[in-house]
Amino acid sequence: MSEQPIDTIRNFSIVAHIDHGKSTLADRLIQMTGALTDREMSEQVLDSMDIERERGITIKAQTVRLEYPAKDGKTYILNLMDTPGHVDFAYEVSRSLAACEGSLLVVDASQGVEAQTLANVYQAIDAGHEIVPVLNKVDLPAAEPDRVKEQIEEVIGLDASNAIPISAKTGLGIPDVLEAIVTRLPPPRGDRDAPLKALLVDSWYDAYLGVVVLVRIVDGVLKKGMTIKLMGTNAIHGVDKIGVFRPKMVDVAELGPGEVGFLTGSIKEVADTAVGDTINDAKRPCAEALPGFKPVQPVVFCGLFPVDAADFENLRAAMGKLRLNDASFSYEMETSAALGFGFRCGFLGLLHLEIIQERLEREFNLDLISTAPSVIYKLRMRDGTAIELHNPADMPDVMKIEEIEEPWIRATILTPDDYLGSVLKLCQDRRGEQVDLNYVGKRAMVTYDLPLNEVVFDFYDRLKSISKGYASFDYQITEYRPGDLVKMSILVNAEPVDALSMLVHRARAESRGRAMCEKLKELIPPHLFVIPIQAAIGGKIIARETVRALRKDVTAKCYGGDATRKRKLLDKQKEGKKRMRQFGKVEIPQEAFIAALKMDS
Repeated sequence: MSEQPIDTIRNFSIVAHIDHGKSTLADRLIQMTGALTDREMSEQVLDSMDIERERGITIKAQTVRLEYPAKDGKTYILNLMDTPGHVDFAYEVSRSLAACEGSLLVVDASQGVEAQTLANVYQAIDAGHEIVPVLNKVDLPAAEPDRVKEQIEEVIGLDASNAIPISAKTGLGIPDVLEAIVTRLPPPRGDRDAPLKALLVDSWYDAYLGVVVLVRIVDGVLKKGMTIKLMGTNAIHGVDKIGVFRPKMVDVAELGPGEVGFLTGSIKEVADTAVGDTINDAKRPCAEALPGFKPVQPVVFCGLFPVDAADFENLRAAMGKLRLNDASFSYEMETSAALGFGFRCGFLGLLHLEIIQERLEREFNLDLISTAPSVIYKLRMRDGTAIELHNPADMPDVMKIEEIEEPWIRATILTPDDYLGSVLKLCQDRRGEQVDLNYVGKRAMVTYDLPLNEVVFDFYDRLKSISKGYASFDYQITEYRPGDLVKMSILVNAEPVDALSMLVHRARAESRGRAMCEKLKELIPPHLFVIPIQAAIGGKIIARETVRALRKDVTAKCYGGDATRKRKLLDKQKEGKKRMRQFGKVEIPQEAFIAALKMDS
């Protein structure tokens, strides 16, 4: 294979909101360039996980190398990066975009610009991309290409006069997209003779090859048999195999500047290869690392416990296997009086949490309970130390805490005008502070600062239900601010239930506590004694509900006679109930936990 002239390479990614046809467009490009025969083709070729296909979302970045003979007579190499669209994976997206020089901005011609489109386009603009707007689904009767063009110009500020109308499903306009990639996107720049410098875009575990690392070569040449060094972790590995994806893996002898491919070496764990790291030659290192690298930080924490305690070892093994494939998820053991042994896990966001839980249940046949998601709080103690709190149950003594800081986010919500009132009310109820409100055509774009712990609970579901699914939402974490937060415990029969304790804002504690108690009252079955259910902040009870006792009629056998006979029997029963309540155990059924953790009135 002769070396590829750098001016015939194009690296690009597709930027779009969920469900605007990104994976379908990728399918058509693969088909048009003949990378796969019609027989090998399937829907959403690049989405390899079942969950990705069912939900129609992309979770892992994938890449494919296409060869395209253009109208000017040259054959071009097109490297397509299919990136996730969801906000949880924003850092991975930023690294995938850093590996490209241009993007196709795909907008659904019937739906228009949405919040995630904006977030990812701004990331592409920050990465210095040339952007080609593409209007998808123009064959639908509801499509309004002219209105959407105006929207792109107004909202994003891109010139959309030469946007390409296509239908990814039918294949209409796909040749124009291929020509535009070649003529409108710039070629990569790089020096072949410089020391090796490559960006680690992504990595995953393969049962036969070990860890497969997706790389974009910036300078120099990557050859088989080289010894490479990862600058972030200072690990040194030998390169066993180099290749490219045409979606199938194809081995090549070397990768030159501007090319995208993969390498394998005896790397055991995905955790050793951090996304965004710089790879260089161990014998001839480059001067400085590529900019933008940062270690992945989990944002949301929750406990995962097996429903059946005997499954604990299986859960431990399953977590280890998943961790091989997804280094952005972290876990450590924890025990809970109510739920037994389990793990405290950290995730990039709520979607990530949902996906990991679903994969554990599906791929490893486990039944799991997850506790309420919480975020990382920073506690400043009176003795001057600072600690991070991941689990509300571990909260230290209140007297020792100077102040508690919680993470805040900047949220961008796009909603049709009709639902604006209810969206604003939702944000206000969640202690939001309005930053900006302006109009984009007929849609309102609202910017709010919100505390993250109000959002992780079920903000997204509420937003979707009040706007009939039309509002779209995107956020990034901005800062930590001090807040008036208290730990609310739930007591059942005067025993605290650790799995239900949570940190809440003082102003919302009472309503949250009352709702929780009412919910548990419905869910806990009556016992032979009265069960009080209380919500408490420290020693102060703020809400209470009582589950009445099951009562046996002990006076049924007294017929007539003296009232003292009945009294004696009732007093005896009362004594027994009192003793029973002291020593009795309240069984909280598993579904009560699950329902209580899902509730938010």
